[in-house]
Amino acid sequence: MNRTRPVSGYPAAQLIDRLMQARKQLRQFIDVLPADGWLGPRAGHLNPPLWEYGHIVWFQERWCLRERPDGACGPSLLSGADALYDSSSVPHDIRWDLPLLQPAAVDDYANEVAAAVASRLRSGLDNDIAYFAELCLYHELMHIEAWWMAFQNLGYAPPELVDVAIPRSARRLTLPGGEVELGSGPDAGFIFDNEKWRHTVPVSAFDIDASPVSETAFAEFVDAGGYQRKSVWSEAGWAWRTAREASHPLYWRQEKGSWQLRRFDRWQPLGEAVPMLHVNRYEAEAFATWQGRRLPVAAQWLRATTRPEFQWGKAWEWLRDPFVPYPGFVPDPYRDYSQPWFHTHGELRGGGPVTDRSLTYPGFRNFYLPDRRDPFAGFRTVSVD
Repeated sequence: MNRTRPVSGYPAAQLIDRLMQARKQLRQFIDVLPADGWLGPRAGHLNPPLWEYGHIVWFQERWCLRERPDGACGPSLLSGADALYDSSSVPHDIRWDLPLLQPAAVDDYANEVAAAVASRLRSGLDNDIAYFAELCLYHELMHIEAWWMAFQNLGYAPPELVDVAIPRSARRLTLPGGEVELGSGPDAGFIFDNEKWRHTVPVSAFDIDASPVSETAFAEFVDAGGYQRKSVWSEAGWAWRTAREASHPLYWRQEKGSWQLRRFDRWQPLGEAVPMLHVNRYEAEAFATWQGRRLPVAAQWLRATTRPEFQWGKAWEWLRDPFVPYPGFVPDPYRDYSQPWFHTHGELRGGGPVTDRSLTYPGFRNFYLPDRRDPFAGFRTVSVD
């Protein structure tokens, strides 16, 4: 198979170990999933956990064991697997209605696939299997983050508590204009296709919040009637707010005159040193406009990461940019990773409190629909040009 770039070059033993560690993380969620939680509620932002578990295993088999050098796909170890777990062809709305394997049967399928992948990796680490094994590792880690999101959304107790605090800074950083590199090049090791290819863009001088907007700072916007001020909302944002009758952030309530938020299954007070999470881009835009500021673009955010005072990594951060292809973009073999979502989704950077550290690097481009509130997403603001 013709590779457009080199891969990171992890030795086989390390890839096998990292795949095992990711599966252990997933297993921790499976072990604390409520007994009636395997299907869960139907919702556009959720998958049935029973389907998602099978899909993760299927994806690893599909790309590590079934992909052929000519691009053809070999048979599965599981009869009818594609009709159940191929996310590119199985519509989201029917995933609750499929004759899915029961958990014990998925365990058997998972063990068989994991053993076969480990055997292939030990037999010789060529560029193709190294690339696909790493792709499957990151795919599983992203789905584990989706399980964190679902546990938060549904109020389940997670396998462990997470630290969402970040060192606070009231400072705004002033950065000069110049050129900023976006994207990655063929020399970067493993990259996702939406990072192709490296190019420079100009950026004017600006100032940017040193830390993401905090929960208590966002509460000031809420208490000032921000959800009722049409003037600070975009047209699309106001339409969303009106349709949802949103008057405060998701997972918030007032108790004895003070705001509380639900973190998984526990209610707690707002934190001054805690990034505002679970806001969509419309809410982030409205807050920024209320302050007379804007959301940053990717070039501004990336330039700010060169400053040691810039605090990031505890919230996915909404950008002003739409999620679009870079010049020279070419989809990788898993064509549905980025390409179907261009122009409809918004871009985020940074990595949240439950994001695996291997996916927390400045160049990683995350993307969600602008109305999504379930991700661990926050924001910061920049000066208006």
